[in-house]
Amino acid sequence: MSEGVASTRAFPTLSRPPAGTWAVIFRTLRRSRSTLIGGCIVLAVLVIAVLAPAFAPYDPQEIEVPRRLQGPSTAHPFGTDNMGRDILSRVIYGARISLVVGIFVVFCAAGAGITLGLTAGYSDRLDRFLMRIMDGLMAFPSTLLAIALMAALGARISNIIIALAVVYTPNVARVVRSITLVVREQDYVQAAQAMGASDARILALHILPNCLPPVIVQGTFIFAQSVLAEAALSFLGVGLPPYIPSWGTVITTGRMFMQTAPWITIFPGIAILITVLGLNLLGDGLRDLSDPRLRGRLG
Repeated sequence: MSEGVASTRAFPTLSRPPAGTWAVIFRTLRRSRSTLIGGCIVLAVLVIAVLAPAFAPYDPQEIEVPRRLQGPSTAHPFGTDNMGRDILSRVIYGARISLVVGIFVVFCAAGAGITLGLTAGYSDRLDRFLMRIMDGLMAFPSTLLAIALMAALGARISNIIIALAVVYTPNVARVVRSITLVVREQDYVQAAQAMGASDARILALHILPNCLPPVIVQGTFIFAQSVLAEAALSFLGVGLPPYIPSWGTVITTGRMFMQTAPWITIFPGIAILITVLGLNLLGDGLRDLSDPRLRGRLG
């Protein structure tokens, strides 16, 4: 009997969640208005970004000098910039850039952070070496480190993704390492090791599933930080070239016309604010769902 129990704990089979689990999740989401609002905002921004050609009234690169610096009107709800380009169209297409950067940064940082965190937390020999590298990266201010990497790599969207992934990987790695240090001491992991299970099997079946919920929550905040960081890099002149319609480049264009044409800066700034707010609200809700104590209180 004891051998059967040990075997079950060592190699648990993946099964469908209990029938009441999804009911609790949906009940929690329904009662958490902030989570619903955040999810709706993120979904709306995603739809606008994917269907940008359908929503944008003009070509974001179309230059028409006679209509330069026109204020919001029926023809141009967000006004035009110093080259006569429609701000609404550039803001809509800018959502694509920001979301592409955010999504790829999350996946790259999560992939690298999970790998490094699992390795450091499970291997005592590599723990100190890997974590000192992570501490060294975290010692630099994130914006300063991103600027230095962009100066070395060049102004391309792929380089922005690489630079921001390097900046945010240590955050994920430390979260995963802390969970790995706790989970590897659990009885079922010790039983799996005693039964001869390989390290790869233990990491994949027993430790990694415990790390995913916090990483998913962390990913939503990294997403929001990446949107802000991309805009900041473009604003500082080390991000995307000015002709590419991103929220940061549009704000950069408008900073010289703050007194005469403030709408150039205001509308992309509002877009960044709404997107980051939605991501943070969604992240808070996912954190509550991943915590059984908070989920029980909300449900």
